[in-house]
Amino acid sequence: MKRPLGITALSGFSFVGAVVAGVAAVSLAFPGSPLEPMWRLNPRGYQGLARIDGWAVLLLAVVSGACVIAGTGLWRRRRWGYAFAVAGLSIHLLGDVFSVVSGTEPRAIVGIPIVAALLVYLSRPGVRSAFDGKESR
Repeated sequence: MKRPLGITALSGFSFVGAVVAGVAAVSLAFPGSPLEPMWRLNPRGYQGLARIDGWAVLLLAVVSGACVIAGTGLWRRRRWGYAFAVAGLSIHLLGDVFSVVSGTEPRAIVGIPIVAALLVYLSRPGVRSAFDGKESR
């Protein structure tokens, strides 16, 4: 069975997320580096992460690693990759809902329908069957 286009796209999106989270971690680990101006795109995000100090670097490094694992598993159509992607997206959805409900980041409301749509896509029988154990390498 050929890899569904949506799975290919989601895998690629996971790898992009890994790079973004990794670069963000490095920029926080080395304040004043040439990467620091990137935070002009999201100053509120920077402020929130700066409040948790060194934990932000660890958190972003873990997110980056999780994105690599999910992207690799999706690309190879492994069951563990599917489970990792569903778990990661579910955590993302819960985080967005919490951010909106708590008033921490009302703009996170944009992510809720996007992540929900991705979870619905992954739950479709045709997509799930791509991870039925006949995994590509």
